[in-house]
Amino acid sequence: QVQLVESGGGLVQAGGSLRLSCAASGRTSRIYSMGWFRQAPGKEREFVAAIRRSGGVEYYADNVKGRFTISSDNAKNTVYLQMNSLKPEDTAVYYCNADPDGRPSIATISDFWGQGTQVTVSS
Repeated sequence: QVQLVESGGGLVQAGGSLRLSCAASGRTSRIYSMGWFRQAPGKEREFVAAIRRSGGVEYYADNVKGRFTISSDNAKNTVYLQMNSLKPEDTAVYYCNADPDGRPSIATISDFWGQGTQVTVSS
């Protein structure tokens, strides 16, 4: 099993920035990529960004490209999401994701999840 612990959510005004962190523990050798999904009230969970553990390939949803940057520290088994130019529509619970199957932008039954951290962007 893999355990994920997120930190860094909060309340910010539109145009502001936040940085999320997610630390993995347990059988981290199983992880192909780590990333973030988010879920706003009344909406389905959606992919935000991911980074492959080997090679550092990055993946982004179109609606965050150019504003969000994902990075990782493999020695610490930690992934970061730097969120700039935040918009009210970015308000959601952000979930850290560890993917063992090589499908970083798709939530599958084999994925591991953090408990979620709230990000609220006020207008």
